[in-house]
Amino acid sequence: MFEDILTTLHLFKLVDFIDIIVVAVILYSFFLMIKESKAYPMAIGFGLIGLLYLVTRWANLFVSNWLIRNFVTYLIIAIIILFQTEIRRFLTRIGSRTFRKPLALRSFQEKIEDVCQAVDYMSDRKIGALIAVENEVSLTPYAERGTPIDAILTKELLVSLFFPHSPLHDGAVIIQGDKILAAGCLLPLPASHELTGAFPTRTRHLAAMGLTQETDSAVIIVSEESGGISLAMGGNLERLADRDRLEDRLLEYLKK
Repeated sequence: MFEDILTTLHLFKLVDFIDIIVVAVILYSFFLMIKESKAYPMAIGFGLIGLLYLVTRWANLFVSNWLIRNFVTYLIIAIIILFQTEIRRFLTRIGSRTFRKPLALRSFQEKIEDVCQAVDYMSDRKIGALIAVENEVSLTPYAERGTPIDAILTKELLVSLFFPHSPLHDGAVIIQGDKILAAGCLLPLPASHELTGAFPTRTRHLAAMGLTQETDSAVIIVSEESGGISLAMGGNLERLADRDRLEDRLLEYLKK
């Protein structure tokens, strides 16, 4: 066995090292993406099946190993079906990955106080709002569905876009760095959802879930029924107590 290891190390080349690094990065990126989603427990289950396969092979459990090997064909199909949302998000992230995130995040941090003040103002007055904050995946395709704004982000402008009877108050506002890219945007609804009693089954909440299932953006929701503040990330909704909690969770997510 020791001789086999020495032989393998002797034949080991730079291209093999690069191959291992590429596979490790792909697997790490995928598991990092699904760790906070509902698919994470399923991924652990598939991992246990793989571990069971290795154990049955090592212990010469022929019948058990044969069953698992024949199950693998159907397992690949099951992975595609069960992880279709995560796979789509992963491919979207690769296709539109930008290298300007540090600059965009820094410019957004300078304006996050305006966002929180606007959300706090609308929450007190029960003004419904839907605010999408771009992360690494570009939201330009969704911005093209709305009205171009392309203006510096301010509290006053953000509130005016959602003010009742405003022509754009029903759609979403998309923020890119320190700018409001567009308003009145239509966001995709999720293919499936599980809203708890803490969240009313309203279009704003569903649209927030839909966008965060397809992209890595964060979406802020203000309920016009209760004035409650929620934050959607990775296809999940989180109820927030106040603007301070909103700022903390938003920055924590965007800095990942």
